[in-house]
Amino acid sequence: MIAPSTTTKRTLSTAEERREDVLEAALDAFAERGFLGTPTAEIAKAAGISQAYLFRLFPTKLDLVTAVAQRANDVLYAVMAGAVARAKAAGDDPKMAMAEAYAELLQDRRQLMVQVHQHAAATSMPELAAVSRACFERLVALVETETDLDPESVQRFFAHGMLMNVMAAIGAEDAHGHWAQVLRVC
Repeated sequence: MIAPSTTTKRTLSTAEERREDVLEAALDAFAERGFLGTPTAEIAKAAGISQAYLFRLFPTKLDLVTAVAQRANDVLYAVMAGAVARAKAAGDDPKMAMAEAYAELLQDRRQLMVQVHQHAAATSMPELAAVSRACFERLVALVETETDLDPESVQRFFAHGMLMNVMAAIGAEDAHGHWAQVLRVC
């Protein structure tokens, strides 16, 4: 007597699900090695697909790079907008809430390094520079709309955030010495 079949039906992923898998793998890879130093074959392997299929989902590496940068920028904006919404609901200062939320976001090494690599690679990738500029445009509008800061104070707020990026990227929270104390921002 032959046992009844116990085969299960294989579920195929949709292209959109695979795009998400590729974006996640690319976020990890780009955070570690940068946009320019990471081969697409490495990302395809990490996502469990062929390189040919990766290029069906993202026709060029630049398409993948800009999609990853956009994803990181969307996370950044969502964190800042969420901080504003929570602060307003609690009657707290939106500026302080955004600063605290940003400091917390920088603890996510992947998010931090994708941001750092994005700014560095933008110097040689005009399309990536455009994605970065659009992110700053949204963030500046959010800060201007949700705080009573004048333009000079908005500039200082963003300059402080960029210093936070650098200090987090170089591990300055563990550094000792006068320079670290002077520049420590979080």
